[in-house]
Amino acid sequence: MNWKPRLALESDATAIEKLIPVSVRVLQAPYYSPSQIEAALGTVFAVDRQLIRDRTYYVVEHEGELIGCGGWSKRKALFGGDHHRVAEDSRLNPKVDPARVRAFFIRPGWARRGIGRSILQACDDAIAAAGFRRIELVATLAGEPLYASCGYVATERFSIDLPGGLALPVVRMVKRSNQSDG
Repeated sequence: MNWKPRLALESDATAIEKLIPVSVRVLQAPYYSPSQIEAALGTVFAVDRQLIRDRTYYVVEHEGELIGCGGWSKRKALFGGDHHRVAEDSRLNPKVDPARVRAFFIRPGWARRGIGRSILQACDDAIAAAGFRRIELVATLAGEPLYASCGYVATERFSIDLPGGLALPVVRMVKRSNQSDG
């Protein structure tokens, strides 16, 4: 099926908030412990309304149900929600900074049907149109294969500190934008 991502609206935030734990608890379960997942929900895995306000966050619906979401950012944060951010996240300079791909979540029954890939393509196109030359993301272990299949290259493996002394292993990945240089 040819999925048509649309830009998320402020009114989508509640549905996104409901989708995130459902997606994470099922699709991340083969890679992370239940303790890691629960500690990451609400911090690492959370809604960042700044992406919605910036019009860089997409949703995919089927028969009125939100089945996927994800986006990109022209701001400094690499991951996480906006609840713990005190001030507005500062903007990146497209000439020197990479754009960020952020916050992809798919409803489990809809995984591996091209929804994430369609959102990622919408992001890549918008990133190029915004003048960014490079793209960076922090992938979960579950997301790494999708991003690798779309031309992203792993550059660093590290862990994000979580509450309770836990850590979430992740992968920093990069790609050149499909923006033309001339």
